[in-house]
Amino acid sequence: MERSIVHIDMNTFFVSCERLTNSELNCIPLIIGGGERGVVASCSYEARRFGVRSAMPIHMAMKLCPQAKIMKGDMELYSRLSHDITEIIQQKAPVVEKASIDEFYLDITGMDKFHGSYKWTNELAQTIIKETGLPLTFALSINKTVSKIGTGEGKQKQNLEIPEHLVQSFLNPLSVQKIPMVGEKTFQLLSRIGIRKIETLSKM
Repeated sequence: MERSIVHIDMNTFFVSCERLTNSELNCIPLIIGGGERGVVASCSYEARRFGVRSAMPIHMAMKLCPQAKIMKGDMELYSRLSHDITEIIQQKAPVVEKASIDEFYLDITGMDKFHGSYKWTNELAQTIIKETGLPLTFALSINKTVSKIGTGEGKQKQNLEIPEHLVQSFLNPLSVQKIPMVGEKTFQLLSRIGIRKIETLSKM
């Protein structure tokens, strides 16, 4: 039986939580992080267009996007909303792994016998959005790695379904940096020996 693994990723979670409580924060470059010596915990897509990224030093982010609004963040709010999302998922999904405050893996293998796995996942996603007001992206595939890469590729565009026969064609053109836990240093090491695409790595 082909496994059906869903990865749910809440979009710019900290930013979305803040905007839920204050609509004046909508559509502006927003950075969540603490102090000038701190780092970016999360940032809006408006800030990302200027090159701001998570884990970047705040002072560097402000040089790239000086018009951004910086907020320290409210972990109590984020934790409460994450708990609400977790409860919705656990009530409906047979097997759930909470990977972080804003990421979830669901094993829904076999559920396609009763209703299509993608249809079921989409209905769950709509329930989460309706009940919490928070945006998300999901991807459905045969394992956690492919599903997680799928949410990264689908961000702000679409939710993806990558069945087994399409996995290789989906992965092949992507940079090896898309593989979870492959950072800049590993990418540079692989690049030096000619491995830049997942296709090359899989052939080796």
